Amino acid sequence: MHISAVALVVPDYDVALAFYVGLLGFDLRADTEMGGGKRWVLVAPQGGQTALLLARVSGPVQEAAIGAQTGGRVGFLLQTEDFAADHARMLAAGVIFEEEPRHESYGSVAVWRDPFGNRWDLLQMR
Repeated sequence: MHISAVALVVPDYDVALAFYVGLLGFDLRADTEMGGGKRWVLVAPQGGQTALLLARVSGPVQEAAIGAQTGGRVGFLLQTEDFAADHARMLAAGVIFEEEPRHESYGSVAVWRDPFGNRWDLLQMR
């Protein structure tokens, strides 16, 4: 078994696709109309096994969860094989990092946010 996808609440499918696919270069794995304005939208880093299910908000409770699904903690880890190159590429693309890269005993890491407020680690393990 493996985790195939993790739902990420977003305000708009196309805005999320512009960021994850257009800016970060994730693969679009599925974008299927489901009726009633809903879509099944899956994106994943190139070569990655686990995808993000981009779930457009439905109602005020879900709207309040945008960017806060993990209570302010880093909730998503984007692992790389070339931290320096990917950090530089993401900076050049306009990704906002909360900190300078850190080099910890387990690897190199820097916290960044997506446009919806979700906190991520860019991570290269040793």
